[in-house]
Amino acid sequence: MNFENLLIAIEETHVKLNRKAISQVNYYNTIRNWLIGYFIIEFEQYGEDRATYGNAVLKNLAGKLIHIKGMSMTN
Repeated sequence: MNFENLLIAIEETHVKLNRKAISQVNYYNTIRNWLIGYFIIEFEQYGEDRATYGNAVLKNLAGKLIHIKGMSMTN
């Protein structure tokens, strides 16, 4: 293997494995988001079919979860 082939092998390995890593992160972020939504629904509905609104749950959660990146009111 010459130096040029070494560079190509490293670059290709990086690109392929980086894509896989990003794919896995997206997969687990999707699961996380679904679970967070489930927790919020359960909290708001208290096990009932419908929630009572006006408690500003999302606003309160966003204010308390500021230490977690991506957990803002809009997210």
